[in-house]
Amino acid sequence: MEAKAIAKYVRMSPIKLKPVADLVRGKDLNEALTILKFTPGKGSEIVEKVVLSAAANAENNFDMDRDNLYVAEIKINQGPTMKRWRAGAQGRASMILKRSSHVSVTLKEKGEE
Repeated sequence: MEAKAIAKYVRMSPIKLKPVADLVRGKDLNEALTILKFTPGKGSEIVEKVVLSAAANAENNFDMDRDNLYVAEIKINQGPTMKRWRAGAQGRASMILKRSSHVSVTLKEKGEE
């Protein structure tokens, strides 16, 4: 049994989110939440919110025990990129890429494969 949560179209680059996801992959739920709470930056807040949502899904929808949960899988994928223009030198325009991400978290119970 597994519980999932997905946050789509998060307005942060996947390059900034992936190191945060690597910190908690495979960790127990309580340990992962502690790591995310004390990790600086906006990326940790976003990942923490999705992990908490997956934990709530596990408890309420699947009757899983919160103490036995661990982060089985966490993926940060590239979302759509917004393209904006900025004035450049000599009348030219330079492109600004505003990247977005999709964050998905899967929690499983220990002892269950």
